[in-house]
Amino acid sequence: MYQDFAGVYDGLMDNVPYEQWAERLDMLIRKYGVSKPERDAEGVLDSEKNLVLDLGCGTGTLTELLYRKGYDMMGVDVSGDMLNIAMEKKEKSGSEILYLQQDMRELELYSTVGTVFCVCDSLNYILEEEELAEVFSLVNNYLFPGGVFIFDFNTVYKYREVIGNTTIAENREDCSFIWENFYDPEEEMNEYDLTVFVREEGEHFRRFTETHFQRGYTAEQMTRLVSQAGMVVVEVLDADTGEGATDRTERVYIVAREQGKTAL
Repeated sequence: MYQDFAGVYDGLMDNVPYEQWAERLDMLIRKYGVSKPERDAEGVLDSEKNLVLDLGCGTGTLTELLYRKGYDMMGVDVSGDMLNIAMEKKEKSGSEILYLQQDMRELELYSTVGTVFCVCDSLNYILEEEELAEVFSLVNNYLFPGGVFIFDFNTVYKYREVIGNTTIAENREDCSFIWENFYDPEEEMNEYDLTVFVREEGEHFRRFTETHFQRGYTAEQMTRLVSQAGMVVVEVLDADTGEGATDRTERVYIVAREQGKTAL
């Protein structure tokens, strides 16, 4: 996943409201978290408390936006191709973001962090509940005392009732795509086959395909797994409205807090 697609990802995601997402994350961190947008904090504990990890950071768009707001940022992603683009953005912006190539199911950090966020349905790529439980456990392990975990996910309702078995196509001047979506309601598994045509020279286009699998989850499943990992859920939101999530919510935001550690 996200090999050839990485090169055109930002172009095809230009309709995603990253600025709005960054504002919401900043608001939630300030409301519930321990991290402050102060990169020059003194002392080891302050340095760890103020670290913010973008888990599943992709090409680093949100990572850069939160860095601009003053947060000491780290980014983790499994795709080297996506991280290469994130590093290009880092070089261009002059930011001091630390990027690590890791599978979130095997997360390994050098210290605790005050905040972890994981958005843009990255957790839907974790297809087994047991592996998702391991991700949550690792996040809890690396959270600073009282730190927060903010994440989103696409719901079963969205895959079953909204996306379903559909085909989406978009024709652009330099890059076009066909998105064929298939949903298995018994397994609650979503497959989408992506065919992309990228202009390379003159009228010549290169064609490539990728297949992605995602699993839908419910708010009840996620809150249970968060609790089992040792965190406490403090808010469950509809990502579109910012209000409480309902059984027709397509994307859910959950804010959870670490509650078992004591600061050294």
